[in-house]
Amino acid sequence: MSAQDEEDLIDSAIFQEPPDYYPPPKPATFESRLLQTGETLRLRLVGHNPLWGHHLWNGAQVVTDYLHDHREALVCGRNILELGAGAGLPSIAAAIWGANHVVVTDYPDEDLVENMRINVDAAKDVLPRPSNVVVQGHVWGADAQSLLENLPSGSRGFDTLILADLLFNHSQHAALVSTIQATLARKPGAKALVFFTPYTPWKFDKDMAFFDLARVGGFEVTQVVKRVMDKLMFKDDRGDELLRRTVFGYELMWNDLDV
Repeated sequence: MSAQDEEDLIDSAIFQEPPDYYPPPKPATFESRLLQTGETLRLRLVGHNPLWGHHLWNGAQVVTDYLHDHREALVCGRNILELGAGAGLPSIAAAIWGANHVVVTDYPDEDLVENMRINVDAAKDVLPRPSNVVVQGHVWGADAQSLLENLPSGSRGFDTLILADLLFNHSQHAALVSTIQATLARKPGAKALVFFTPYTPWKFDKDMAFFDLARVGGFEVTQVVKRVMDKLMFKDDRGDELLRRTVFGYELMWNDLDV
């Protein structure tokens, strides 16, 4: 071995991380949710994800309750799209409660998309029509044609959109409004449900700025829910505890339709 070879070997050894340098990936966790109609869903959450798919968010739980309480108007026989679905709780519940067709989406990260598929597959025994639930990756603001292609023949948009705890992504508000514009059916009764908790209460105004964009984008905005949860999701965080326990729910509808 030459002196240069020995030097290269030493350099590579110096700058090579030991086998235990990086922490092992966190394992998936599971949460069970008993629906009001008696079915129990065991939801898999990714072990950790920079896109926050490893939590079952308050907004998802409260919008699921809202769908149940208004399922005749918002679920039964309707085509439903969920954005940023994570574990997919509202979508799966809607499919159980009689939705015509459900498309469950999140950012096209392999772990997130596979996790949604796992949860849909796990619920097949309680889904009336498992083939009517589609899992797909989607980037907010991107061309929505691939989402619309999932609709039954003759449908030009989704009747109900679900957005649960997405508004903390302030830089993505315009992209979210763009996707709602591209996918929500232009007809009376079509609604986008936007539910969120201000987990960083000092940015509450930035959360709410989404609805200003929605109004400019052609939507009527109506608050329909304000619910205080029993517990904080992130108890060690700072800021107003009451706000951090509160879920706000809004409905968006087209404001320029001839009724």
